[in-house]
Amino acid sequence: MNCRHCGSRLERTFLDLGYAPPSNAYLSKADLNKTEKCFPLKIMVCTNCWLVQTEDYAQAGDLFSAEYAYFSSTSSSWLAHAKAYTEAMTDRLGLDDNSLVIEVASNDGYLLRNFIENGIPCLGIEPTDSTADAAEALGIPVLREFFGESLGRQLASDDKQADLIAGNNVYAHVPDINDFTRGLKAALKPTGTITLEFPHLMRLIEHAQFDTTYHEHFSYLSLYTVQRIFEQAGLRVFDVEELSTHGGSLRVFGCNLSDSRATTDSVNKLLKAEAARGLQALSTYDDFQSRADAVKDGLLTFLLAQKQEGKSVIAYGAAAKGNTLLNYAGVKPDLLPMVCDAAPAKQGKFMPGSHIPIVKPEVMREIKPDIVLVLPWNLVEEVADHHSYIREWGGRFAVAVPRLRTFEGES
Repeated sequence: MNCRHCGSRLERTFLDLGYAPPSNAYLSKADLNKTEKCFPLKIMVCTNCWLVQTEDYAQAGDLFSAEYAYFSSTSSSWLAHAKAYTEAMTDRLGLDDNSLVIEVASNDGYLLRNFIENGIPCLGIEPTDSTADAAEALGIPVLREFFGESLGRQLASDDKQADLIAGNNVYAHVPDINDFTRGLKAALKPTGTITLEFPHLMRLIEHAQFDTTYHEHFSYLSLYTVQRIFEQAGLRVFDVEELSTHGGSLRVFGCNLSDSRATTDSVNKLLKAEAARGLQALSTYDDFQSRADAVKDGLLTFLLAQKQEGKSVIAYGAAAKGNTLLNYAGVKPDLLPMVCDAAPAKQGKFMPGSHIPIVKPEVMREIKPDIVLVLPWNLVEEVADHHSYIREWGGRFAVAVPRLRTFEGES
């Protein structure tokens, strides 16, 4: 395999999690009697441009079907994050009713609804029917297509270049990152702004967040590598912000190379921090497998101990990262009989690979579990706050990443 950005031959493995189904391929009861598709889940690192990437196996059509069940609006903290972003960008860029905002991977309209409410024209690009339906119900115009250079050029020819192009947690999901970035360039006004949010590779390594690797994530990104990809496409990263979302993310600000805006000090500062953390040194990547294995072993040891002691353990949050963790650890319903999730689209279905049933959160009040394992650890504070009532019967919360720990109501 060659690097998806620079074309160099990939020879070094960063992480190998064996075979696993797509992490968002939730199963119906009828699906349990059918053959389940699984693909190798191996992550490689390019020693030329330092793009960390999944080995080529799964195709986008196998990952994002009409039944794709991730709805951004399920998380109240993510809705608040989107609203704060809208207010900040509207003020910073002077957006008004003469502007155009395009969001790539607009999901269920969780973000663009805020621009609509403020009278700012917008367009969502979302290939998944279930989430696009939800966005259109909010009055958001949606193009049901995958984004790339061809669509970017079509938007430009239709006089739909944007003042702001937003992409939250999509940049890591695209199989052809060069084509996608050229599309951003084509769809951007000469003085327009691009913002992309994605999990930061530096934090993934620092906190052993191996469960954030799955087939739908083709790339694991540092500022250093994103800057290289942007420059090749005729774009420039002029600012960057570090965010707490998803265990540590970046929001990069991009513009055309000809744009007069100066590059902020935060860009050079973070590039230096990445270099100091060894993100362009092979030794940084060589021991990650053993750290992932330690997390897996810690979870299994904990679940087996709880079973032997007669303690009941269930999970909360049927998140993709949870599926990666459970499938690598080989956890089945005998150790974790159910997963509670607030998304109606997931309730009544089963986790891919492990076949653990997904139920409504209200079940927790009925069965009163001793331990609630929060799989989306990035939302643990939100989950613990919403379900603090488990303390009434002495229940505790637990997370497995970066290490197994339990707590009562506050993390």
